[in-house]
Amino acid sequence: MGSKIDRTGEKNINNFGSEMVIVEYKKYSDIDVYFPEYDWTTKNNTYQNFKNGKIKSPYDKSVFGVGYLGEGEYESRENGKLTKVYATWCHMLERCYYEKYHKRYPTYIDCKVSEEWHNFQNFAKWYENNYYEVEGEIMCLDKDILIKHNKIYSPETCIFVPQTINTLFVKNNKNRGNSVIGTSPMNGKYMVTCSMFDFKTGKSKNEYLGRYKTQEKAFEVYKYYKEKNIKQIADYFKEQIPIQLYNTLYNYIVEITD
Repeated sequence: MGSKIDRTGEKNINNFGSEMVIVEYKKYSDIDVYFPEYDWTTKNNTYQNFKNGKIKSPYDKSVFGVGYLGEGEYESRENGKLTKVYATWCHMLERCYYEKYHKRYPTYIDCKVSEEWHNFQNFAKWYENNYYEVEGEIMCLDKDILIKHNKIYSPETCIFVPQTINTLFVKNNKNRGNSVIGTSPMNGKYMVTCSMFDFKTGKSKNEYLGRYKTQEKAFEVYKYYKEKNIKQIADYFKEQIPIQLYNTLYNYIVEITD
């Protein structure tokens, strides 16, 4: 019989670019592997997976090149299905770091996620403390209502908002061209349309607010009705949303540079 092979100390790089070292080789189907970069060890792996780079650490940036699971109480799956918090986290990273997504939604180009939230465990803890629901509403993770024009997802800049509120701030940049917000050129004048919340139907809809000779006048009309409607919707949801969101909505100022 040949002598037992001892591959202890053998190194390799996994499929996410992390160095691995065999620290204990019991047999071909039972090895312990150490990740020096993260000071983390995994047990009971196969040598075949080691050679193929298929052994993964919770610190490998496996989600859109930046996100990693981390170590903690929060799981990515429950009963074989993705958890709601994990799906939210993945979609946030997708918006910022997936080029194909940017082709469909170019407004997310240059958006980033804070390093703290690259770790799923940190995001999940924040989610647990900040997520709430409003009956009949889809809840959206928003980054730029609290801080206008913000492009960074972080604990300081994000808040959950009902989709009805979120829809109020969607900008139709494609149709307006070079015109200021709320306006679009039409036959030598400027047409004003505004996404408004209809309290009869409980839904948002685009409303036509007339045509005006100048962009400045058109914008004044848009600004008046938009700010008025935002205040109305803030009052409508007041008892169901965080006070920070209510105050931001009630004091929201529509600017010509929006």
